[in-house]
Amino acid sequence: MGTAATTDEALSARGLRCALVAARYNDDIVAQLLDGAAAAWREHGGDAAALRIERVPGAFELPLAARQFALAGDVDAVVALGCVIRGDTAHFDYVAGECARGLMRVMLDTGVPVSFGVLTVDTVAQAAERAAPGRLNKGAEAIATAIAMAQLLRRI
Repeated sequence: MGTAATTDEALSARGLRCALVAARYNDDIVAQLLDGAAAAWREHGGDAAALRIERVPGAFELPLAARQFALAGDVDAVVALGCVIRGDTAHFDYVAGECARGLMRVMLDTGVPVSFGVLTVDTVAQAAERAAPGRLNKGAEAIATAIAMAQLLRRI
């Protein structure tokens, strides 16, 4: 059995190409996720020109954009970033659930890793905590996941 990349130090974005699709809705939170993701990409040796960032209106639109990037064949991974905050209606359940389902479908249908960096939280405070700069930033975590999966698929 071979050794697997199991630590952050083993992650390398060198030579990888990644599409990052981010929702505009809840932009104050998503902008912090984007900053965290871009910083982590650079920290893992990713070339700035190999990280394509595109925005979509909301989390519900993320699967379609992710699918188009995956089908184009120009990327090793896709990262989806967004923020859905529970409200007083069932809207949260539909948007969060269908976004997750759609992104999983893109990954399984195309064979391109799609990292789920969509916050699904109850409160703005929870979202702010997960988007704050630092080691708990879920945008940075989503990039690390994308890198790990792209490396894995190259080894298989």
